[in-house]
Amino acid sequence: MAQKNVRNAWLWVPSLYFSQGIPYVIVMTMSVVMYKRLGISNTDIALYTSWLYLPWVIKPLWSPFVDITRTKRFWVVLMQFCVSFGLALVAFSLQGSAFFKWSLFLFWIMAFASATHDIAADGFYMLSMSKHEQAWWVGLRSTFYRTAMIVGSGLLVVLAGVLEGKNGLPPVAIAVSAKAGAPAVEDMDPAAVRLVAPGGDLRVLIRPDSLEIGRTGRSMTEAQALINQAKAWNIQHGFVAADQPTLPSGEKQAESWWMKRVSGPLRQILAAHFPKPEKVKVAATAGNLGAVYFGLSQPPPAGKEVAVNFARQPSGIEYLGFGKSDRGFRLVTGERLVFNSTNWNQSAMAIIQLDPKLQQDATVWFQTSSGNIPLAWAITLLCVAGLFLAFSCWHGVMLPHPSNDGPVITDKSLTREFFATLGSFFQKPGIGMGLAFILFYRFDEAQLSKVISPFLLDSRASGGLGLTTSQVGLVYGTFGILALTCGGLLGGFTAAKYGLKKMLPIMIGSMYLPKLAFIFLAYAQPENFFITCGAVAAEQFGYGFGFTAFMLYMLYFADGPHKTAHYAICTGFMALGMMIPGMWSGWVADIVGYQHFFVWVICSALPGLILALRLKIDPEFGRKSAA
Repeated sequence: MAQKNVRNAWLWVPSLYFSQGIPYVIVMTMSVVMYKRLGISNTDIALYTSWLYLPWVIKPLWSPFVDITRTKRFWVVLMQFCVSFGLALVAFSLQGSAFFKWSLFLFWIMAFASATHDIAADGFYMLSMSKHEQAWWVGLRSTFYRTAMIVGSGLLVVLAGVLEGKNGLPPVAIAVSAKAGAPAVEDMDPAAVRLVAPGGDLRVLIRPDSLEIGRTGRSMTEAQALINQAKAWNIQHGFVAADQPTLPSGEKQAESWWMKRVSGPLRQILAAHFPKPEKVKVAATAGNLGAVYFGLSQPPPAGKEVAVNFARQPSGIEYLGFGKSDRGFRLVTGERLVFNSTNWNQSAMAIIQLDPKLQQDATVWFQTSSGNIPLAWAITLLCVAGLFLAFSCWHGVMLPHPSNDGPVITDKSLTREFFATLGSFFQKPGIGMGLAFILFYRFDEAQLSKVISPFLLDSRASGGLGLTTSQVGLVYGTFGILALTCGGLLGGFTAAKYGLKKMLPIMIGSMYLPKLAFIFLAYAQPENFFITCGAVAAEQFGYGFGFTAFMLYMLYFADGPHKTAHYAICTGFMALGMMIPGMWSGWVADIVGYQHFFVWVICSALPGLILALRLKIDPEFGRKSAA
């Protein structure tokens, strides 16, 4: 019998799951922004940062080791210290010439520490709480984890941006407006633009003082030609480095066996039996463009370079990570420009393109930052490292000491116990039904999640809703997140009151039925933006409420002597169940169209529905005991 938890859960659960989310978002989201600001090419960023996800994918492989050695409390505190130390090392590595290689290596090591922390934290959560407390807190712990994701992708990036502007050349802002009557750019001649400074200190020069872009469409070919012209100019004069193409020019990807034997024939069958609705023929148009020119007032110090970053200023709730979008103004080139002693008096170019679906005049502000960018990001990472050191100390004191938190070791050797723990998972009663449920419960959501944004952005002629990127950011970044959070909280509270078994049919209905809203949106294509917001919010609320059943079932299924390792294995299969269906979802939608795709999504919920209704669950699991 576990000793009664003497610590108030509010003292450690919020901080534990907040600290679980921060390293993940730093590695997967913030690192991409950081490397972009430090001048790494898009090709290298996409290739190398993708590998950073690997530790979270394969963490079930070493979860038995966490279960059979030391206490979960020990692992939580130790791994938080390791994450803190790793972040500090990444911060110092940014000051060297080989920062990209070393920071990636250190991020990868830190990711393994964070994945190990996740294993131990989830195990400690199960050991320290009764089944009723686990159910009550499941929605709240997800909320604090989600808060960490918002802070990492919002506030930490904003902090780095503020620091960039505080330690270098004074920032320069420019108002960029979309206006119906503004003239269209016909030609760009950066060689004819002369940026003259009357003297004074070294600073960034920018022309024009304000930019108006006509809210009119132009041909795709013409727009791309102007963008290519600007990119070529910047590369030619050393303001940016060229990205390397993934395939040599003109070389086509070879057709694989899979394409010939499986995907090709299946494409023909789907296209024949589920044809797309006829498209309305419209001219291919792109948003209008505007150009901004940059230079320096004098040469940089001898042997030095000045990197100028250019980006749209966030506003309102965007600082918190909500509703993030480009507001209909997309910076297509010129986000980072490097000036040296040979090109400082040339005009570097940035191109801003409007969203062709922008229907009203609007104004946003773009701003330069040209400080010591490695130092700014190093300070940001050191702040997070200090936060994790504080977490490690806090949890070293505040985490309870449950009597059942200890290494699960028998008379077997460590190696034999490791494999026995791994093998015991697959010997659990009902393992086939349990794994099938974990893999298929989100079979529909895995496909839907990859296609929703393209559906909202695509033109009405293509079957989409024709929203601007700003509107999509508001729909998902604000209404969607709030609805998802409320659904998760309500799911945890109701499961704790009535038990998982009693709430399961309601949660199943909540998970699947709101997706009918997307069939309505695909067929009706409503013009009213708030109807779309309501439909997406309803689906996200239902998903948050229904997902609670999934989390609680994994807690229930993993229960036993090796619950820490077994829960980590469950989360591995959960990730697999999301990854594989998501791989083909865009391909299917492209073949059959959005209307038929959303009907297919509803049909694909049937396996998860049938499996969920056949699960054997203790009626008392999650409910507060009478004793």
